[in-house]
Amino acid sequence: MTTSPPLPSSRIAVDIATLLGMREGGDPVFWSRIRAGQLFAGRRVALFLLASNILATLAIAWLVRGIVPHWQIAAWVPLVVAAAVWVGFRRLATHPRGDGYASLRDLRRTMWDGFVLALAWSAVPVFFCTHAPTGTTAGLGLTLAVLMATAALAMAPLALATLVFLGYLGAAMVVQMAFAGSSAAALGLFLFTGLLMAACLHRARALVVIRAGELVLDDRNETVSLLLGDFDATGAHWLWETDSNRRIVKAGVRFASACGIDPASLNGLPLLQVLAGPSWDTGEFDSGLRTLAERLKRRESFRELRLPVRIDGEDRWWEMAASPRFDDHGEFYGFLGVSADITQQRNLADKINRMARFDTLTGLPNRLMVNETLVKAMADADRWGGRYAFMMLDLDRFKAVNDTLGHPIGDRLLGRVSERIQQLMGVNEICGRLGGDEFAVVIRDAGDTAAVERLAERIIAALSQPYEIDAHTLHIGASIGLAMGPRDGRTAEMLVRSADLALYRAKDAGRGVFRRYEPELHVQAEERRVLEAALREAIENGEMHLVYQPIVETGSQLPCGFEALLRWTSREFGSVLPAKFIALAEETRLIGPIGAWVVRTACEEAARWPSDMRIAVNVSADQLRNPGFVTTIASALASTGVSPERLELEVTESVFMHEGLGATQILDRVAELGVRLSLDDFGSGHSSLGYLSRTRFSSLKIDRNFVRDAAGGLREAVAIVRAGIALATSLGMDTTAEGIETKAELGVLHELGCTHAQGFYFGRPMSVEDARALANREWKDAVAA
Repeated sequence: MTTSPPLPSSRIAVDIATLLGMREGGDPVFWSRIRAGQLFAGRRVALFLLASNILATLAIAWLVRGIVPHWQIAAWVPLVVAAAVWVGFRRLATHPRGDGYASLRDLRRTMWDGFVLALAWSAVPVFFCTHAPTGTTAGLGLTLAVLMATAALAMAPLALATLVFLGYLGAAMVVQMAFAGSSAAALGLFLFTGLLMAACLHRARALVVIRAGELVLDDRNETVSLLLGDFDATGAHWLWETDSNRRIVKAGVRFASACGIDPASLNGLPLLQVLAGPSWDTGEFDSGLRTLAERLKRRESFRELRLPVRIDGEDRWWEMAASPRFDDHGEFYGFLGVSADITQQRNLADKINRMARFDTLTGLPNRLMVNETLVKAMADADRWGGRYAFMMLDLDRFKAVNDTLGHPIGDRLLGRVSERIQQLMGVNEICGRLGGDEFAVVIRDAGDTAAVERLAERIIAALSQPYEIDAHTLHIGASIGLAMGPRDGRTAEMLVRSADLALYRAKDAGRGVFRRYEPELHVQAEERRVLEAALREAIENGEMHLVYQPIVETGSQLPCGFEALLRWTSREFGSVLPAKFIALAEETRLIGPIGAWVVRTACEEAARWPSDMRIAVNVSADQLRNPGFVTTIASALASTGVSPERLELEVTESVFMHEGLGATQILDRVAELGVRLSLDDFGSGHSSLGYLSRTRFSSLKIDRNFVRDAAGGLREAVAIVRAGIALATSLGMDTTAEGIETKAELGVLHELGCTHAQGFYFGRPMSVEDARALANREWKDAVAA
């Protein structure tokens, strides 16, 4: 007689101590199988972890070449590789399958894996970062951050080893940053390490829960196989028998209790009637019950047959298996089967499936389900010759809400947005969230193009209405890219790409609108891709250069400095307009290295001028997002010997639109160096007198449109220019008029009290040689020449 082991429950409590192997779980045998699964999961990623460590080692060695003595690198690299190989072979030496058993000691020993690796890697922040310049330190920190994130995700099953590695290495990096005086970076690294450790624990707990569910199902399937193999009723759960008429006989207590019926009343009832419950009278049966009826009718064996049942008003899921019985003469006399309640496993599977296909924040379908829906819609349309459509939505000004009010408010705003979109959806459309502030709408039947476009307009109108959240009135909007199939794409990837290009065009059009895909957008996207590739190599190829436009004092008309303007002469595209490539540099995050090159080059040239000549450089909002921007300025001044008051940074009012970026704090730190700050295009943007009170500006630059209109006698322009000059004077600031092209314009601005001027009247942007010659001789001599 064969007996089966008791089945553990899938309802397990996974506390941190048990997860890390610090103490035993409820069922020692069951938990030893889970620990074996954890070790097996670590074995599967051993080679990946080894490769990651070797690649990171090579990257670190390359970054510190020429900075750290060669003998230190030669000693450290073999040490890290040896540690990684040792850990890798320790993982590969574990059981080659995940169905064994493992002790608490086996799991605790993995702690040494994390400790050895962390000890080897801690040499980077302790020894290398101490002697490295800022740029190299950033590269080292990024490499270590990627390595830590990789470990947190890949090695999550071995949570103890991973937490030791993250904690030790993170602490070394935080301490190094603190001693280096970078308290903000140290705090950021501390929070980053904490988030990685929390993510590791969350992932490890999820994997253990899933593994527990798998073990429960495996054990139940094994029990079913044992029962059907020798029909041993002793110790079996929910065994049932039927006669040749498919009526229940010999109803056991377990089976009757599961059915919610007294055993005496259960005998003689048709099995299908008991399982059908209330639906027996209506005839509306689940497909699983129909399959069961067919198998019973054909007298066929079956297993792993799942069907819903309703017991005492509660919906449950059962898994059933049975075999027909025959006497010695081959005459059929009924079925012997076994049932198991798999409601918990079914719910767990449904939850996992929902998590995989639905966005946890908004409850909308996520990217995976949107893509699956789109693929199905395309297949249906191709079968019936119909059309379909795909909308990609991007929220306007949402980032400003996140930056200023915080992510909790931003998350609640996303929930309100999803509600408004969902209210506009009919049976023909589904909406989903792709991630961040991006949403999508799949339209299964897009035969009526006008109706599709009206839906896009209604979505924009609905999302543009104000939102009231925690006493905040929030105003955002939406831009939509629309692609229609099959014209704009015969595959899901092509259609999504077409909608994305249309969305980019909608943003270019000023946002708050929708645009349909047009074939030329692909051509423009390809041109932009090629231009971006060329821009990435422009500095290294020596294609970038600066030109200089003089700035003069309006009274003496003598030069007092120059504004450095960036130009790009591409080998492939020729001269590229600044408005085109600077916008591209900001979008692709290339403005940081390009801006650093501009500051350094401008300061190097200013060092060749007289000491009273200033140099002005434009700075974008994206540059001020980088905490290392202040270091870049300080390094350029120190390396060139230019005094800080000779450097003037020009920023536009747009940098203050997203105060969460910390623009004011960055500019204050720059001002503390002694660098002058100029507010460019004053009056033309999102003006606020608060900027002037919070930031130590040295001068205001009056937009050339006001200069032209004021010279033309336009009363409003004159009033604005006079007010701006008076404001600057009261705050002890200089004023510079941009775009002076005539003597009359100069005269008017001088009379209004403007202290400096710039424009074609004094000189067009000139080469470095001409600017140097002009800076080193008298202005009157230059005019006479």
